Amino acid sequence: MDDSVDLAILAAISRDGRATLSQLSEAVGLSVSAVQSRLRRLETRGVISGYRAILDPELVGTPLSAFIEITPLDPAQPDNAPELLEHLTAIEACHSIAGDASYMLFVRVPSPRALEELVRDIRTAANVSTRTTVVLQTYYEHRPIIPVASDDA
Repeated sequence: MDDSVDLAILAAISRDGRATLSQLSEAVGLSVSAVQSRLRRLETRGVISGYRAILDPELVGTPLSAFIEITPLDPAQPDNAPELLEHLTAIEACHSIAGDASYMLFVRVPSPRALEELVRDIRTAANVSTRTTVVLQTYYEHRPIIPVASDDA
């Protein structure tokens, strides 16, 4: 990414995914049609992979969040935990990590009892050991990704 206008468009929609074409046009100094064309190109290239609403976890009934590290019980077992856990909708994110554990899951659930049940389901479905860290308070998340110009130019 070394086009300064594309970078400005990406920065603007990263801050506000609901910005109108008119607002983006004003922010980057191009016509609405030029901004629309650039957005389509960025979407086609996969730079913009989607748009989504960010919900308040407490207001939708999942106020308890936690990080769960998982490690295979048998190091020789297939490395397919993400596929085995995909059906568990309380898992919001699954990251492959370096360190003692193989994956870090981020989960949201309604209650401590629901967390206990989810941990049991994870252990059973993927044949893993777990280490759970409960989130007490989140100060920020969903921060905008600020695009950086590439050094290749």
